[in-house]
Amino acid sequence: MKALFVNGSPRKNWNTHKMLESAAKGAAEAGAETEIVHLYDMAFKGCVSCFACKVKGNRTNGLCAFRDPLTPVLEKARAADVIVIGSPVYFSYPTGPTRSFLERLMFPVLAYKTEGRRILKRTVPTAMIYTMNCTEEMMPKVNYPVLLSANAGALEMLFGYSETLYSCDTMQFTDYSRYDVTLFDGDHKAQHREEQFPKDLQNAFGLGKRLVQKAVEMNQ
Repeated sequence: MKALFVNGSPRKNWNTHKMLESAAKGAAEAGAETEIVHLYDMAFKGCVSCFACKVKGNRTNGLCAFRDPLTPVLEKARAADVIVIGSPVYFSYPTGPTRSFLERLMFPVLAYKTEGRRILKRTVPTAMIYTMNCTEEMMPKVNYPVLLSANAGALEMLFGYSETLYSCDTMQFTDYSRYDVTLFDGDHKAQHREEQFPKDLQNAFGLGKRLVQKAVEMNQ
């Protein structure tokens, strides 16, 4: 049982990465072999529309045919039993590298057929983890539940199962006094991080554990 965790944040050891680490610990507790990869460590492209994965008789087997530094990660994802992708929210969407990764991950396993849209013969439980400045109360007002759930919807269609987990009102800086920021209250952010972020991490732990259990149950 292999679980792959993909960090779409440019930062390591901060909100998104910590959520993925906690999810990986949950997956490990459920018996999975886990690995975290960092997209910002690689220079890669999104889908280049070569359509090699759609040619009749192609042998891509659900793997993007375009070769670049992302290829080894895509190979790991293709072999994984669980895939969790984490990203901060930038202007209502996941980061550019996260979106590029999703394109390269999903398009090769999409069948252009009227009957049966997925080529996978097994269910691979997936999840999106989002971290954001936005508060939970503000999310509906800026349409985040609709915009961000689209990725999980596509993942569920192609891999058979997906969940979404949010960590809201996150702390961007350890010292807000250093930055020209009046929109956010540093003291509030620090308090929220102390009180809420441990709960978010626990939710991520539960997510990782649950996805591994579902991978076992759904592929028996």
